[in-house]
Amino acid sequence: MHLANLRDPLLATNADLSGSQFTNVDLHETRFEDVNLTEAEFTDINFSEAKFSNVNLTKVAIEDCNLEGMKINGVLVTELFRAYEEKA
Repeated sequence: MHLANLRDPLLATNADLSGSQFTNVDLHETRFEDVNLTEAEFTDINFSEAKFSNVNLTKVAIEDCNLEGMKINGVLVTELFRAYEEKA
């Protein structure tokens, strides 16, 4: 089995990994820039302390997730839900 070294800048730039499956992979402190994740699926993922900037989240579905401490534009998501529920 050949293991790819994605720390190699030649491999990690302009790579086509479409259709790949990553299982039990450690990508902590990894930077993603100009990446197409259209129709990607994330299950059992730890995004704690991750930052998303200038990201297209059109039609993104977030289901069955721990949102504690999550902020959107500086506003706690749990507070947004609380305000929404109070209005309903």
